[in-house]
Amino acid sequence: MRLKTISQRAALFLLPVLAGCSVGPDYKGPGTAPMQTKFDSTHGEPEGIPSKPVEKSLEPGALATWWKVLNDEQLNSLIDRAIAANLDLKIALERVREARALRGVAASEQYPDINANASYTRSQASSTNLAFSTRARDVWDAHVDASWEIDVFGGIRRNIEASDADLDASLENTRDVLVSLTAEVARNYAEYRGYQARIALINRTIGTQQDTLSLTESRSKAGIGAEIETQQARAQLATRQSQLPPLIAGARQAAFRLGVLLGQTPDSLLSELAEAKPEPTPPDEIPVGLPTDLLRRRPDIRRAERQLAAANARIGVATADLYPRFFLTGLGGVQSAELSDIVNSSSRVWSISPSVQWNAFSGWRIQSNIDAADSRTKQALSTYQKTILSSLEDVENALTQYVQNQAQRAALREAVQADQRAVDLANDRYKSGIGDFLTVLVNQRELYDAEAQYVQSQTSVTTSLVAVYKALGGGWDDRQAVDYNAPKQGEGGAPQPAPKAEPQPDAFAPVTTDGQPAQ
Repeated sequence: MRLKTISQRAALFLLPVLAGCSVGPDYKGPGTAPMQTKFDSTHGEPEGIPSKPVEKSLEPGALATWWKVLNDEQLNSLIDRAIAANLDLKIALERVREARALRGVAASEQYPDINANASYTRSQASSTNLAFSTRARDVWDAHVDASWEIDVFGGIRRNIEASDADLDASLENTRDVLVSLTAEVARNYAEYRGYQARIALINRTIGTQQDTLSLTESRSKAGIGAEIETQQARAQLATRQSQLPPLIAGARQAAFRLGVLLGQTPDSLLSELAEAKPEPTPPDEIPVGLPTDLLRRRPDIRRAERQLAAANARIGVATADLYPRFFLTGLGGVQSAELSDIVNSSSRVWSISPSVQWNAFSGWRIQSNIDAADSRTKQALSTYQKTILSSLEDVENALTQYVQNQAQRAALREAVQADQRAVDLANDRYKSGIGDFLTVLVNQRELYDAEAQYVQSQTSVTTSLVAVYKALGGGWDDRQAVDYNAPKQGEGGAPQPAPKAEPQPDAFAPVTTDGQPAQ
């Protein structure tokens, strides 16, 4: 009869749980920001550029390994090794593991906290206190106690929801690191090859101008040339020689940066990269897709959306403090004055104690916490909207730069061809005695300047292409083998994160933050 009464009382105590309500606003998703229907830079590009952005659909697999369109095996190898060993990526992976562990901590709050205890106590009361026996007493005790907070109003569930979103955000952060890492390796590799090309160019120019200096010296000794011509040739040669050390320094710095990106010492790649190779060649077409594709591709947008979801859930965590908290504690075990009697049924002890805790007089403080959580949610929404607009700007800027760099390179190619013809004509006229030496020097200088700018423009085309793929969110996909120590469904461990909300039509609509229980 006593057990039946206890069961009835416990059932009445647990009845509110059946309602299953969670206070705070349910997350509906932020929606999509107003967008243009296409990228402006895919239209009206200059004529004659070899590689054009087009509105073709993006292939996720191809975008995940976008650097392979450059057809450079050494670049492919460098990026593979960077993904395997980069320290920034390792830090990001550890943050994913940290977030997963914290999610497990939050999920554990749903379950009873159970502790096992065993003790022995020997005590004796004061002989001056006649109310108690003065005889020494032994107490042997072994019991298990449990405490369980019953999540009536969903504060714990909202905290788990927030932890799920935090875990998702940390995963998106790892993907963002991958996007930046692959782009940084490709950019520094292109710059290194560009420095090599400029060094080769200036060495050829130095050789040409050494020949010019020898010619002027021979003409001066033969009495058919002036000393001033020799000094002018010597000055121009020295000027070109002075431009070589900064290029060597730039190449070494790019190699040092690549070494660190690969998780190695800065000088580890110097010998591997020493052999000169041509710069990577961009493909004929660059599929860029539509602006709405960025919502699925850009990890920074996906991360901002998950941070918004976490902030929204924490409104519910704060709101739950307005309502009572229900606890159920219990104890079961044995207690005896003699160790030999500890196993007797008469030594059993137990207790069960439901309780309610309510911060009934802290409403002002709790409401202030709710208001702060609501404000953080609105900040997160604005951050999400800003991230979308910034991503559109990134893509437009990168596409514009890529197209215009190609136009510049085409013009410089024509300038180099014209300057080369001018140098040949000036040399012929000077050698035949009908042209002056100053014209030769001027044309040589203009040729070198045009060639140097042309080589630099080739590097700029490649690095701006890298910027395009980075802006599009290239460099990752869901199939990449990255171990996040995630327990699989059905294998125990922390429950899996809840599915993400699908975007709604209007990203700039306010998120509901009414703070009322959602049935």
